[in-house]
Amino acid sequence: MSEHEISKAVVKRLPRYYRYLGDLINANVERISSNELSTMMNVTASQIRQDLNNFGGFGQQGYGYNVKYLHSEIGKILGLDKTYNMVIVGGGHLGQALANYVNFERRGFSIIGIFDINPALDGKIVRGIPIRMTDELPQFLKDNEIQIAALTLPKSGAETIAPILVENGVKAIWNFAHTDLHVPEDVVVENVHLSESLMQLSYDLNHRKMKTQ
Repeated sequence: MSEHEISKAVVKRLPRYYRYLGDLINANVERISSNELSTMMNVTASQIRQDLNNFGGFGQQGYGYNVKYLHSEIGKILGLDKTYNMVIVGGGHLGQALANYVNFERRGFSIIGIFDINPALDGKIVRGIPIRMTDELPQFLKDNEIQIAALTLPKSGAETIAPILVENGVKAIWNFAHTDLHVPEDVVVENVHLSESLMQLSYDLNHRKMKTQ
């Protein structure tokens, strides 16, 4: 099945499979069945098989999955066999927290630049990376091959910065700003609206309360 036919719901489950398989590798588990994985992940065995069959299977009837092999293949599907250069635009608390998250580097995401508009942050070092001013961003993008930019700044700032990123070759934006960006079709955007996620949690909490009353 070609990639464009695979639903977003399936793709969104792949990182979770990858994480659980990584835990199994750390626990020295060599093989696992879809039923065993189902119990661990609280996903039906049928769903697991259907998801993986979108990419050609990987298991054998009565034999299960080779954990290391499946972990490696899902990593390739997710593009984790490559290295990506990243910049963070917005050097406040959230931007610095992302820069300090070492697991990004373990997954192949290398943060090489942090930018902000606040002069008080100019030159501050975060995990060995100096925060630069945003007026330096266009030249930095020209001088470095940047695939991904994380936007951790207010709505108005994100709307101003996004065109600069696009003009200078950035093809993927991880958007934490509270706005939906309008970019060309060949630029991918992953929106992480924290307040919306919290509101969803609030809904689930209150809906659960109503069901138990």
